[in-house]
Amino acid sequence: MELHSLSLPPLGANCYLLKQPECLDGLVIDPGGAPESVVNACRELEMTPAAILLTHGHFDHVGALAGLLAAYPGLPVYAHAGDLSRPFAPSELFPLDAAALPTLVEIRDNQKLLIAEIELDVFHTPGHSKGSVTFLAEDCLFTGDTLFRGSMGRTDFPGGDASEMAASLRRLWELGESQGDFSVYPGHDRPTVLEYERAHNPYLREAMGR
Repeated sequence: MELHSLSLPPLGANCYLLKQPECLDGLVIDPGGAPESVVNACRELEMTPAAILLTHGHFDHVGALAGLLAAYPGLPVYAHAGDLSRPFAPSELFPLDAAALPTLVEIRDNQKLLIAEIELDVFHTPGHSKGSVTFLAEDCLFTGDTLFRGSMGRTDFPGGDASEMAASLRRLWELGESQGDFSVYPGHDRPTVLEYERAHNPYLREAMGR
């Protein structure tokens, strides 16, 4: 699987483009707020998006959605309903309105997806927001704003919950314990690896009582 990343305005959110070699279709994870940058990157890769996947619904991760849907009409958007319904959305923080998004595909915990020849597992990992999810594709975890290198996402926004975050961090820890190490691609900052985070991330270790 080929993986390409972009750091996009307004807050440096990471957008990930995934495709299989020799496959013309691919995936966009968290398109950030610069649709033209995502479109240009897809063109450079000679990739046509088959779907947009959202780790959560905050404005800095989804702001490019309208522009991408204009460039690629009918493109499916995969997201968890927790961030797309009242009382959180639509709002300044959660701008997406499920009722106005005809291509929305609601995803659920433990769901398996096969899109553009890429297999993904969906893990509901609330805490930063009610609808936060982590995607697993091959040996790559796309953790959104749940797990960062040496840190975790904030829980003081609307929809955030410290106890839910602790449970989500425990789930990621146990995933590494049961299935081995994974590369971690967060919603902001640098990639990391799960084994390193299990050894050094104070928030992950605190969630496990270490």
